[in-house]
Amino acid sequence: MHKGDWQLQDAKTQFSQVVEAAMHGQPQHITKHGKRAVVVLSEQAFDALQRNARVAAPGFVAHLLAMPKAGEGVERTSIKLRDIDLA
Repeated sequence: MHKGDWQLQDAKTQFSQVVEAAMHGQPQHITKHGKRAVVVLSEQAFDALQRNARVAAPGFVAHLLAMPKAGEGVERTSIKLRDIDLA
């Protein structure tokens, strides 16, 4: 296990230590069945994480506006359609 990793049972019995470490900027990982399952963060770290996620992911309108317009770096190709007998 890494520093800041807690088995679920230990985290339950020593929850105040888990919270104190998280409040001092050290994310605390809770493991269940030997695998990391949950991370305890300070409110400040969680807020920063959410702010960064919003900045990194522009909204739908910004996404549409960023799409290339006709003639802006989009190669046009001519397609000829023909009848195909599917029977």
